Amino acid sequence: MDDDEFTKLMKQKYERRIKAALREGRDISDVEIDDSDSGIISKDYSNFIDQFAPPKLSTYEKLCKFCENIVKISPPKNLEKELKRDIETAHLNITPEGAMSFALLIPIFFIVAGLVVVALTGIITGTIEIITMLFFFVFGLLMIQPFRKIPSLLATKWRMRASNQMILCVFYVVTYLRHTSNLEAALRFAANHLTPPLSIDLKKMMWDVESGRYNTIIDALNDYLERWRGYNDEFIETFRVIESSLSEASNERRLESLDRAMSSILETTYDKMLSFAQNLKSPIDSLNMLGIVLPIMTLIILPLVGGLMPAVSWYHIAMIYNAIIPFMVFFMALGILTTRPTGYGGSGVEEVFIEGSRKKKVKINLLGINIQMTPLAISILLFIPLFLLGLSPIIIHAINPNFEIPIIDGIIYFMGYVPSQTGDSETIGPFGLGALILSFFIPVAVGLALGTYLKLSNEELEENRKESEVLEKEFESSLYLLSDRLSDGTSPEFAISAVSKTTTGSVVARFFSIMSDNIQRLGMGIDEAIFDKRRGAIAFYPSNIIESAMKIFTESIKRGLNVASRAMRNFAEYLKQIHRINERLKDILADVLSSIKSQMSFLTPLIGGIVVGITNLLSNVINVINQTQTNIGNQTATAPGMVSAESLQFFGIGIPSYFFQIVVGMFVVEIIIIMSYIYATIEKGEDSVYRGYSMGQNLIKGTSLYFIVGIVTSIMFSLLTIGIQQFMIA
Repeated sequence: MDDDEFTKLMKQKYERRIKAALREGRDISDVEIDDSDSGIISKDYSNFIDQFAPPKLSTYEKLCKFCENIVKISPPKNLEKELKRDIETAHLNITPEGAMSFALLIPIFFIVAGLVVVALTGIITGTIEIITMLFFFVFGLLMIQPFRKIPSLLATKWRMRASNQMILCVFYVVTYLRHTSNLEAALRFAANHLTPPLSIDLKKMMWDVESGRYNTIIDALNDYLERWRGYNDEFIETFRVIESSLSEASNERRLESLDRAMSSILETTYDKMLSFAQNLKSPIDSLNMLGIVLPIMTLIILPLVGGLMPAVSWYHIAMIYNAIIPFMVFFMALGILTTRPTGYGGSGVEEVFIEGSRKKKVKINLLGINIQMTPLAISILLFIPLFLLGLSPIIIHAINPNFEIPIIDGIIYFMGYVPSQTGDSETIGPFGLGALILSFFIPVAVGLALGTYLKLSNEELEENRKESEVLEKEFESSLYLLSDRLSDGTSPEFAISAVSKTTTGSVVARFFSIMSDNIQRLGMGIDEAIFDKRRGAIAFYPSNIIESAMKIFTESIKRGLNVASRAMRNFAEYLKQIHRINERLKDILADVLSSIKSQMSFLTPLIGGIVVGITNLLSNVINVINQTQTNIGNQTATAPGMVSAESLQFFGIGIPSYFFQIVVGMFVVEIIIIMSYIYATIEKGEDSVYRGYSMGQNLIKGTSLYFIVGIVTSIMFSLLTIGIQQFMIA
């Protein structure tokens, strides 16, 4: 439904309402009329349901309904109100009782299932793992609070995605109201040209008016704005100013009110981001120290713990470092990100371009043969051989338990399995240098495969984004040129051609030349020349900012060249202010973002690799001490009054270096993912393309650095074992 048809329908609707009010002698807001024959309700509702209603429930929604059917748990009254608000904000198809049932039943099921598995395993093996049972119990309890906050987190994510579009939404509304003082039509214009999720909220609001839930658009808007109370108060105040502009007597004062509304949301958003940036350093430093540096440094003493406490196994450490700590770090990070002000974010890329790009195949030159594969297939082919290579020591030992290759005979071995201290034929390991080096391929397989998939699936869009960023910087001046040409009475087609010739040599010239060629050579209309999925100029520069400008351009020229000229000049002013704010915020956030980036791409992999080398040295030293004590004990055991060899062994065998490295490597991979998420969200908000591409790059760089540092330090510290053993023998 275009704007002209909508205006006619609105006119007919309000004519019927006015006539009914005059006939019944009541206020127009109190009059209810049957709109079933207007053609508005059914068509809008059909479009709304077909385009924006979720086709199926998410996994979380299904689990909530499943848990609610088992045991319906009602939340406390104060919590119920909060859950209802979050569920409505995130558009979840669940009830507060379902969310509460999920938050309690899933952790309880996790605890019970874990305890049952451990108990059954203990009955079979004859040993019950108390530490493992404690892990399931503690981790299950820790899950309750985060699971209870899932609706709040989803609502926050929705608000963040929606708020990234708020400034643009206000601009759309203000731009439309400049030439047509109709708030309902302006909101409809914004809803039709914004992308989800904010467009869904606006279209739902329009539908609520048409379906009779609200009498007027003002009522629906006021109710919707209350959802942002406490989250984005400046958005509320801006629309209050916009509403007040409708009642201004003179056109000049009306335009001044609209300009004030636009300036207000820009300035308040900048002030809030400034405050956020200033208060961000302390939480990030705390997260680095408590969630990353301290756990990694604690890993150094774990070989000693394993040697002194034989009951501690590598999988106990994995439970802590690969489950509990990353879980806590992630929710600490989410707590930091929830303080990020709404209303500011990157320009982003439309979902239609994202999905189209991620389905494309990537060309690979393999031995001179060009092969096309999807990013997922490439990552799987990369993962399988690396992962099997990392598992090869376990596979070899399972096939041939006696397999061994001495690297330095009597000191360093490839596999490094050692006899158990229990006296039976069981061996424990691998402790060998060769097995340790091969173990690095397991975290590398995970990191490189996931990083490759994220990088390749977002690479084309990221390249287009870089060009789009250059174009956005040049776009401001080109819009002024376009505005001048339109104000001179030049047709839109010739104005586009004139701008492309005037800006020759720049990126923006190519953008306008694509439009001009589509019009002149292919005979396309202006809409098709810009928005065609294959040949349109937007397909080569998928930026929401640029697309928004072109949408306003195509809509405004329908109302005359002067209207289009003013719209382009206003958008140029808008871009000017946005660029000014972006540059200031980059300077403010530079220190914090630099710290996060160095932590995830350099410090964490570096420290992790060094820790693996040190722990390998400690494990070797413990084994040398045990071997020396055993030799001494065997030599003196036959003498009267001397103790046995077993009683001289102060240390246990400890944790195999092979498994210990896997725990550390996976911890490094998980931390890189979490820190990349923090970095991208702080800088760009909910921008999936930027987050995915930067996460892929950081995973590839971080795991590669960890691989190199870990192998080098492991070899260096293993060689020190030679001197230590010679000293012990002497």
